[in-house]
This record gives sequence, structure tokens and C-alpha cells, in this order.
Amino acid sequence: MVDGTGIRVVIADDHAPIRSLIRQALEAGGCEICGEGASAADAIRLALDHRPDVVLLDINMPGNGIHAAQEIGRSLPETPIVMLTMSKDDDDLFDSLRAGASGYLLKDTDPGALPGALRAVLAGEAAMAPELILRVLGEFRAPARRRFLRRSVAASKLSAREWEVMELLAEGNSTKAVAARLFVSPTTVRVHVSAVLRKLALTDRESAFELLRDERGERGSPRS
Repeated sequence: MVDGTGIRVVIADDHAPIRSLIRQALEAGGCEICGEGASAADAIRLALDHRPDVVLLDINMPGNGIHAAQEIGRSLPETPIVMLTMSKDDDDLFDSLRAGASGYLLKDTDPGALPGALRAVLAGEAAMAPELILRVLGEFRAPARRRFLRRSVAASKLSAREWEVMELLAEGNSTKAVAARLFVSPTTVRVHVSAVLRKLALTDRESAFELLRDERGERGSPRS
């Protein structure tokens, strides 16, 4: 209910005092807390069990709140998810939005403003800390980084996931970082890289990066 009365909320945060503070603020604003958890696994289970109106997630809790957002979004696509976190890190912000979060609030937000923020989300608005809005706008306004050429012969041989893995690695991310970004294991990332090298008949990543940047993407072909 967008007027704040009876909004059913699941909270997941591994710090009990913070959960208590959030609960008090939301209940004072007329919300009903239908479940509390301390991990991503708790959040997913509680969301599926209670099917709340809104899920409020910390990021840096066991299992990772962004992973929880992604899983909840897959199972309950109509349920808004709001991150409530200490993190002002760009990767956390944009990964949360990519995972489907409808809001990204900081824990230094006035607790009394939380019920209104959830009402706004249920009304179809985004909830975001004001200081982060310019970062989001800047991301869309920034000139596009040079990426691999999707129309090249080499690129046409790769699956969408193989393409994504190679782009992230080419940006300087480690195998472990790419795995965390895509919510897969490092072994899976290595399997994708091996598949790419096999498809392109190459033996190392750097050669693959160079070929994928080539305007034609053909082995041994001259650059225009």
C-alpha cells in the first residue's frame, strides 16, 4: 500500500543493532516487518516465504546482498528491492542497479525518512541517496569506453557470456573479480576463457584481446 500503512517489509542486515533501528523506524511509519535475516540466504528464503511488498538489503553481509537482490529479482520480479548500505563504492552502486534494485540508500540516511522512501518505491519512483544521483547521471553521460568490436568475425564466434567475460578481463579485472561480478565461480570464468581461445584458435588472452579489438577480427588479416 503506497500510503505506508501495512507495507510489508523483509529486512536483511548482519548487524542486529542496525536491524533493530530500521525496524523501529519502519514500524513508526506504519510498516509491518514480516521477516528479518542476517545473510543473503536468509533474505532469499524470507522473501520467498513471505512475498513482502519491499525487500530491504544490506550489501556487505554474508553471501552478499547484491547476490540476494539478483536471486530475489529472478523469483519475485514484481517485488521492489532497496539496498541500505554504508558503501558509496561505484561498483556496489552500479552492480546493485544491474541486479534489479529500485533504490540505493545510505545508512546515514535519517531513519525517519525510510518509510517515505519505501512508499516512493512502491509508487514507481526510485529511491537514491542524493549524493549518488550525479554519479548515475555521469555514468550515462560519460563517453563510451573503447570496447571490442561486436561486428568483427572473431566476435561473432563468441556467446554473450564469453563476450562479457573477455570484456571484463580486458578492463584489467582479475579472474576472481570477474567471477564475483557475474556471480559465478573463478573456475567458470576460466572455462569461458578456454572456450574463447579454442574458438579463436589462440593460446593466450592478450592475443584474444587484440583480435577482438581488430576492426575485421580475422587472424592474419591487415588492419584498415
